[in-house]
Amino acid sequence: MKTNPGRFFEDYRLGETIRHATPRTVTTGDVALYTALYGPRFAVQSSDAFAKAIGYPQSPLDDLLTFHVVFGKTVPDISLNALANLGYAEGGFRRPVYPGETLSTVSEVIGLKESSNRQTGVVYVRSTGSDANGETVLSYCRWVLVKKRDPEAKIAQEHVPTFAKFVSPADLASALPPLETGAYDYDLAGSPHRFSDYAVGEKIDHVDGMTVEEAEHQIATRLFQNTAKVHFDAFATKDTRFGRRLIYGGHVISLARALSFNGLANAFAIAGINAGRHVAPLFAGDTVYAWSEVLDTAELPGRSDVGLLRLRTVATKNQPCGAHPDKQGDVYDPSVILDLDYWAFMPR
Repeated sequence: MKTNPGRFFEDYRLGETIRHATPRTVTTGDVALYTALYGPRFAVQSSDAFAKAIGYPQSPLDDLLTFHVVFGKTVPDISLNALANLGYAEGGFRRPVYPGETLSTVSEVIGLKESSNRQTGVVYVRSTGSDANGETVLSYCRWVLVKKRDPEAKIAQEHVPTFAKFVSPADLASALPPLETGAYDYDLAGSPHRFSDYAVGEKIDHVDGMTVEEAEHQIATRLFQNTAKVHFDAFATKDTRFGRRLIYGGHVISLARALSFNGLANAFAIAGINAGRHVAPLFAGDTVYAWSEVLDTAELPGRSDVGLLRLRTVATKNQPCGAHPDKQGDVYDPSVILDLDYWAFMPR
């Protein structure tokens, strides 16, 4: 067989390393299309002049554009036959990425757990995105529910990994170049609020909403070279549980991040992903809203220019977030579709 049907659960081996096709050179064209699809307005990623004034050589890519490109490489080998992307942990953005750089991805299988129904299993991977010189720009863990080809197939070795509750701020301190925050123009950035203005426990309704259309979510997913069938094949998905195409979970993350500008305009760079869960699916025609909670703040060793906010951003569908829809115990409000815990840099 010369075509790739994708891997099934029993095809994975604990400890194996997978080199993913295809290296991708990211250009200003990708940046423009990403901006058109999501509308992020963070000044550092929008303006070369703004970025250069505070110490960058030019505007870096939006961190989530880097994430999606690195993630997209893994799909044909990890999640082509997945039923659900279950979660994220231990994500770290190691340095800014700039237009013209080429990214590639390698994954290690760090866990396997067969489901009790023997029809599926959970595959845990640690994926690492690197530049053309092999320097790491991003690493993260995720776990996906994957179908078995043969329910009777035996699994040679199982292991469920444990993950840190959050990424240590000290491990993220070197992810940005030294910044001249005296040149940081808060008027141009869109908000006067800096690191010291945010308090643990504070909740922010990001107010705005974005309705998702069928064409744009498919364009976005193709931009990242994500080939998962559930996002594209309307004929095949009509016989699934939902009866229609699912929107790529990363699309929701980028929408929520773009919406968070209203209230977190100076949280200009994502440093690390502590945990994340796609709580429920999103479909074309739904409208996404978001709110955030400040979980923690952290000063960084050797840095007086920026601090870290630990943020929990919750996205909902068809439900504005003035009342901060959340969960009671382990049960989420029916409107919640994303629960993301991450660190973001903010000038001090």
